[in-house]
Amino acid sequence: MLRAPRRARGLLDGTPRRAPAANAAVCYSTACGRAAEDAVAAYAGMLARGVRPDAYTFPSLLKAVARASGAASAAAANAIARAVHAHVVRLGLGRNAHVASALVAAYAAAGDGAAARALLDACGAGEGAAVAWNALISGHSRGERLGESCCAFVDMVRAGVTPTPATYVSVLSACGKGRDVLLGMQVHKRLVQSGVLPDLAVGNALVDMYAECADMDVAWKLFDGMPVRNVVSWTSVIFGFVRIGQVDRARALFDCMPERDAIAWTAMIDGYVQAGRFMEALEMFREMQHSDVMADEFTMVSVITACAQLGALEMGEWARVYMGRHGIKMDVFVGNALIDMYSKCGSVERALDVFQVMHNRDKFTWTAIILGLAVNGYGEEAIDMFHGMIKVSEAPDEVTFIGVLTACTHSGLVDKGREFFNSMIGDYRIAPNVMHYGCMIDLLGRAGKIAEALETICKMPMRPNSAIWGTLLAACRVHGNTEIGELAAERLLELDPQNSMAFILLSNMYAKSNRWEDVRQLRQMIMEKGIKKEPGCSLIEMHGIIHEFVAGDTSHPMCDEIYSKLEKVLSDLKNAGYVPDVTEVFIEVTEEEKQKVLYWHSEKLALAFALISSEPNETIRIVKNLRMCLDCHNAVKLISKIYDRQVIVRDRTRFHHFRHGSCSCKDYW
Repeated sequence: MLRAPRRARGLLDGTPRRAPAANAAVCYSTACGRAAEDAVAAYAGMLARGVRPDAYTFPSLLKAVARASGAASAAAANAIARAVHAHVVRLGLGRNAHVASALVAAYAAAGDGAAARALLDACGAGEGAAVAWNALISGHSRGERLGESCCAFVDMVRAGVTPTPATYVSVLSACGKGRDVLLGMQVHKRLVQSGVLPDLAVGNALVDMYAECADMDVAWKLFDGMPVRNVVSWTSVIFGFVRIGQVDRARALFDCMPERDAIAWTAMIDGYVQAGRFMEALEMFREMQHSDVMADEFTMVSVITACAQLGALEMGEWARVYMGRHGIKMDVFVGNALIDMYSKCGSVERALDVFQVMHNRDKFTWTAIILGLAVNGYGEEAIDMFHGMIKVSEAPDEVTFIGVLTACTHSGLVDKGREFFNSMIGDYRIAPNVMHYGCMIDLLGRAGKIAEALETICKMPMRPNSAIWGTLLAACRVHGNTEIGELAAERLLELDPQNSMAFILLSNMYAKSNRWEDVRQLRQMIMEKGIKKEPGCSLIEMHGIIHEFVAGDTSHPMCDEIYSKLEKVLSDLKNAGYVPDVTEVFIEVTEEEKQKVLYWHSEKLALAFALISSEPNETIRIVKNLRMCLDCHNAVKLISKIYDRQVIVRDRTRFHHFRHGSCSCKDYW
């Protein structure tokens, strides 16, 4: 990544005209994948030591600049390319074909197509023409200007320059990244006519292009017909099946691979993450370690993401230690993933620690910490962080504003929320989507402004979805607005007739108003319609192992101890005044049976297990797949007080930080 373009430019501008350089060190710097700034700094240092650069020095240096251009701003990368170009001219190497091609690639990668094309035209139509055209095509592709890369290939053919295998690899890569399967098919046809095939690199590029474009029938046919395959061939097909959601087929292929590198392992780990199969992703990572293949930063982003989704803080911490032990750098992507992981595990302090030590931050870094603070109830801090983002001239995007609006919701800052919403539209020209409106409905609903929330829904430029009506219904339940609550439930059930949560919230609302006949009729309706509540599931990590509980679970090896502990906990709760809330139990059984159903909810089982297995001062962290029920919420509040334990529950709607008998959600969720 080009971390400090001004400093790099200054290093070049400040070197003496005839100061010497050491070519090998620059080549070594770039070959090791170091940042462009480091390569430029090494070049400047070598100039100061007295060896004159030659035709081998600049291609390596310019390659580093081209690699960094995708991560840096176009203007900054272009400034570096021009500074290097000035040195090339000053040293009389401007007509060297290899140096000129490297300059073409650097300019194209930096977005200066005009300069790149001018240099290409100056190269003429001699033997080096194909090399220069290849540099233009690959440079545009590296700079993520995929359309220009494809157009350059068309211009090359029209200019009568014969494409080389390297040309085809570059243009097929651009077609794949740009999902331009039609042009890719034309290139494929030309390839067949050219006689270039069979060529392993070109064959791999063809398979990868079709896989990127999700045309796995053709990709598989090509792969199956390859006379020679390598790890790249196999990995391209695995990526393709992962992309279209066929993870099990990808795994079957992976198991058949004659050899596997870090990229292949990462493809499978990330495939499980994308499919929501997070425990299998972590198991695959364990297998990778046993195979003695070294993970890289891309692997670790996928592993850390899996930990985040599972709430596996210990495993996430271990992954961070693993990175340090094996010298895996914490780049901005890893840093962002760590912030997200710590936030999703409810460890805001550690998320802030990572943020503070990150030397390079992008808008995703700022957005991750703002969202992390917001969802954990640190609204004021999230807003302060947003102002810090603006101060460093990092432009917020639509996701950033979701974080800021969520922060306003958790802090009850209605006027501030309106201000941010209007600023997003007026100052940043970001059109609000349904999630932004959802934040506003939540903000107004929390503040008891139910009528204004309904009015906002009616003025939405898009059709309200079930999440919007569900948010309004939840607000009506808390504030006892039965009239609008019934309307919200009606609209919600029109969109999602099997939504059990609508019936639960409506029943709670009726129960609070002592409308027991309506509660009875609602339960009868649920029975007649055959509506079933989604099974509840709670995850808890203990000593690096994920334990999963469902309601009434008897499969855990410590089942007897867990239920024995739960009986003791329930006894302590009742002595403290706990009365079970059965308003969310819809099955037709006796009151005693309803209470038993509540006692065996998955989060209570997970909590009993944690009380047995953890140290007295250890924070208990639980991830629940559904909204926490009223009874469990009341019970955990009391448990946090009786046992003097901090309990963090991440449910489907928000985080609950239980301390000393109260919850961070202030009983609104």
